[in-house]
Amino acid sequence: MPRINLLPWREEQRKIRQKAFLSLLGAGSIAGIVLVIVLSWLQGTRVDGQRERNNYLRNEINRLNREIQKIEELETTREALLSRKEVIEDLQQNRTLMVHLFDQLVRTIPTGVRLTSVRQQGSQLTLRGLTQSPARVAAYMRELESGEWLTNPNLGSITVIEATEDNPGQRHTFSLIVTLSPPTPEEDEEDLPEGELVEEEVAQ
Repeated sequence: MPRINLLPWREEQRKIRQKAFLSLLGAGSIAGIVLVIVLSWLQGTRVDGQRERNNYLRNEINRLNREIQKIEELETTREALLSRKEVIEDLQQNRTLMVHLFDQLVRTIPTGVRLTSVRQQGSQLTLRGLTQSPARVAAYMRELESGEWLTNPNLGSITVIEATEDNPGQRHTFSLIVTLSPPTPEEDEEDLPEGELVEEEVAQ
């Protein structure tokens, strides 16, 4: 004889399915909330890490800017010191240069020629003076050409002037343009006697 279940089994199954659905829904909600919390925490951690990196980079940039400023100040100081060094070297060189220049002017000037002015503009010297004849100026130019410190003499002008009480007899005024060309230190030391070289080193 077959057995017949007269209990409301469909209602029971519906309730079981409803409870399972509610359980799954609750578990999904809890999992979703946990996931949102974890993602928020990870995002916050990432933002904090990025903020720390930004602060680190900002501090490093500021430090590098300060170092660059110090380097620029050191470069400025270095350029100023180099400029002073060049000025001192020029003064040191010009000190001996003037001595050699006037020494050569005195040694090369012939009899009958008198200089009235010496003007320097860069490496060019303009010599003006009086002479008894143009031939003496030509001799003076040859003497300058044979020297070491003054080269390439060019006659600027030569003019006849009338005699005066201060300058009796007929005379001429002249102007010469010469190039100041000092020898290199090696050549200068080779030309000096041993005693003069020692004195020059002591003077420096």
